[in-house]
Amino acid sequence: MSAWRDFPARLAEATGLGAFVFSRRGYGRSSPLARPFTPSFMHDEARVLPEVLRAAGVGEAILVGHSDGASIALLHAASRPKEVKALLLEAPHVFVEECTVASIGRLRERSRDPELVERFRRHHGENAVALLAAWTGAWLDPVFRGWNIEASLPAIECPVLVIQGEDDEYGTLEQVRAIERGARSRVETLVLPRCGHSPHRDRPAETIDAMARFARGLG
Repeated sequence: MSAWRDFPARLAEATGLGAFVFSRRGYGRSSPLARPFTPSFMHDEARVLPEVLRAAGVGEAILVGHSDGASIALLHAASRPKEVKALLLEAPHVFVEECTVASIGRLRERSRDPELVERFRRHHGENAVALLAAWTGAWLDPVFRGWNIEASLPAIECPVLVIQGEDDEYGTLEQVRAIERGARSRVETLVLPRCGHSPHRDRPAETIDAMARFARGLG
């Protein structure tokens, strides 16, 4: 979880709530991937998430997710609406955009660049090379072009906060608009200028403030 730096601790302090922070398999210092990702990898992770939360003793949760993690949170909230109190999402994907594929393609082309590998290794240790190959491979699989979870959005019952950077190279505001259209629950959005794909890294103070305010307003 080193990619998040001190963000989880600062968010927990700002909300006054406890935090359970974990790395999915193949990420961070977790167990190595058992097999390469398939185009259904986010749905697979959403099916595993309830077991993880139960093992950690987490009941009704406010889920915080970024990028693929935000998409997994959406899928979990749609399949188990009574177990999620709210969603705090950064740069979620609900369908595949050309800009996303192009950016990941450029990353894949650099996958042998020692500087890039070292950057991944700082956060993912021995998982770095396998994770980079698995993640880019899944997103660049032609089958994945049809991945779309908009049909799941109407099943979400909890309030949703979506934070998106104006300069996100991996997604556009169409992702945000799709969630606003699709979810039946209350959806608030925050679009941050001078911010790329990771608001928690590019604009941490504004992101924490928005998430904490949203969480405090849940009652």
